[in-house]
Amino acid sequence: MYEQIDAYVRELIERSTPQRTVWNVERLRQGKPADWNYIDGCMLTALLSMSEITGDSRYFDFTERFLDSFIAPDGTIPTYDGSKYSLDDINEGRVLFPLYEATGKEKYRKAAEILRGQLERQPRTWEGNFWHKAIYPNQVWLDGIYMAQPFSALYEKRFGEGDYSDILRQIETVRARMFVEETRLYCHGYDASRTAFWANPETGRSRSFWLRSVGWFAVALADLLEILPAGRERTRLVEIFVEMIAGAETYADSESGMFWQVMNQGGRAGNYLETSGSSMLAYAMLKGARLGVLPKECAAKGERAFRGVTERYLSFENGGLRLGGICLVAGLGPENNRRRDGSYEYYVSEPVVENDAKGVAPFLLCYTEIKRLPVKA
Repeated sequence: MYEQIDAYVRELIERSTPQRTVWNVERLRQGKPADWNYIDGCMLTALLSMSEITGDSRYFDFTERFLDSFIAPDGTIPTYDGSKYSLDDINEGRVLFPLYEATGKEKYRKAAEILRGQLERQPRTWEGNFWHKAIYPNQVWLDGIYMAQPFSALYEKRFGEGDYSDILRQIETVRARMFVEETRLYCHGYDASRTAFWANPETGRSRSFWLRSVGWFAVALADLLEILPAGRERTRLVEIFVEMIAGAETYADSESGMFWQVMNQGGRAGNYLETSGSSMLAYAMLKGARLGVLPKECAAKGERAFRGVTERYLSFENGGLRLGGICLVAGLGPENNRRRDGSYEYYVSEPVVENDAKGVAPFLLCYTEIKRLPVKA
């Protein structure tokens, strides 16, 4: 199976160009021109991990060609619009750091400075957390922690003064406002103004536990723990990470090890075992165990979830691979889109697709962690 997965990823990059990536299903359906976006960013992160674990330079070379097509010599990114203040647009920037280290191209450093500039100007809630986007005032989404904070940490480590205190403060607020003790899970979003139509007027929380949002947060924490040096910030992030994984793993499906689209509603009509979030949690468990911050048993649970995804949703047809069970997209609002109300019915109504990077990328990241496991005797 591993050889087939490797061949499939090589096929994906052979069929893709910077102007048309076959894994960006959302973009293909919309018929929009290529631009700087988080979906391709997720895939580039996975390709760099594949390059590292396999030693195959084709993954790195594709990533470099991709970035070069979007970044001008002066570091500007013509298809990026910082005035939207979208945290999603920061995510692709995390690949700038390993590319800069490997190539020394100054335009990568300059591009990182531009994205850092957005975060310096990013609107914040009264508690100090980034707004998710300008169109979502006062709103904090779990997705945004993944989109922005690993980039922030990498920037501080490479070009900054190594100050990770703001990263910790924002995650501490997420823990205080979005962790629900009764379920031991994190809600998808929180409105600090408590005025959004989907928000509980007393707590500001959204009402459901969407798997991929929890997955984004888990991956963000796992990646941050690999970036941050030993110290107060990392110690506290370990505590938050261990707690969230302990809560999430209790909702794993007993048969497959996977997780449900709405995490605490397993078996309810319309709910389904979802690929992207299951792969994210599996990756976080495997990586957390490798880093020594989670028990070794978590690696086995992560491997089991990965196997569950492959058995349920991975198929090989006519020499190609298909990865299904991927929720295409989900969100909260904005005001003119009240269908996205954070309800159970909403989350299970979004399209389920195949081969989209929001599922393929975490699946590949999980795969690279599987390949790092010690060889069993």
